[in-house]
Parts: sequence; C-alpha cells; structure tokens
Amino acid sequence: MSLQLDWSNEQTQFEIPEQWIERLQELLKLAGEAEGMEEGEVTLTFTDNEQIHQLNRDYRGIDRPTDVLSFAMQDDGTDELDIIFEVESEDEPDPISGMLGDIVISVEKAKEQSEDYGHSLEREIGFLFVHGFLHLIGYDHQDDESEAEMTAKQEAVLQKAGLSR
Repeated sequence: MSLQLDWSNEQTQFEIPEQWIERLQELLKLAGEAEGMEEGEVTLTFTDNEQIHQLNRDYRGIDRPTDVLSFAMQDDGTDELDIIFEVESEDEPDPISGMLGDIVISVEKAKEQSEDYGHSLEREIGFLFVHGFLHLIGYDHQDDESEAEMTAKQEAVLQKAGLSR
C-alpha cells in the first residue's frame, strides 16, 4: 500500500479538474516522504463556505467559515493531537498508517484567498491540502515556533511540486 487519496466534491461553484487531483496526490506523496510516511489514507472533501461554516461551528465552536478543517483519526481524543504509533515490535514503532483522517476545503474560501494573495486557485488548494495533512499527522501552529515549522514544511513540499507563489 502507499499513501492514498480519496476525494469527493460537495460544492457546485467551481470545477475540480482531474489534473488538480493528480497534483494533490503528488503533494500527498511528497509530504508523506518528507515525514517518513509510506502508508495511509486521506479523505478530502471539497465544499463551500456554508457547509464549512456549519462544520466549524459544530466541531470547533467558531461561528464563521474557514478555509480548511482537518479531522484526525489517530488521536487520543484530547484537544492537542498526539501522534499515535502502531507498534510492530517493542523496539521500533511503525510510523502512522491506516486511515489518517479527513480534510475539508472550502473552494469558495480558497478562491477568495488566492485572489488576496495573488496566486492561482490550484496553488491555494494545494497549500490548504498540505496544511490539512500536516494537522492530520500531529502538527499545529499554536505558537510562533510551531507555526514557523509548519509553514516551512508546507512551503518545501509546494516548492518540490512546482507550486511556488
């Protein structure tokens, strides 16, 4: 098995070209390689501002739309995500594998942000996808140091894929 992407489109405002999905699969592979991950599955859902607003309100208590949400499957159920390893032997833990979780991207919000930042919608969606993936595997940006680390990882993956600003 390898890193797998399963996706669905639940919004109707923007077409999702097949080449974008191929690019997202490439980004998943590159981000996984950067983190030493060879296996796992990510589910991606494209949605609109209304749907992501509802999810953000229901799951995070924030009553506004956002750009991306991540729902990790391999966490310990507390506020802070701890990476949970599947152990093959007592000496060496196996990296995260199996169902990693769900990423939800508001294409509507991504379009707004791509215009604000002056780059393509494809690049913005790629950025949000890698950002969401890093959240699934335990990264966060609660302080300046962790935000800088996460940003550097995101940009490195995007650069490798040719999605620079």
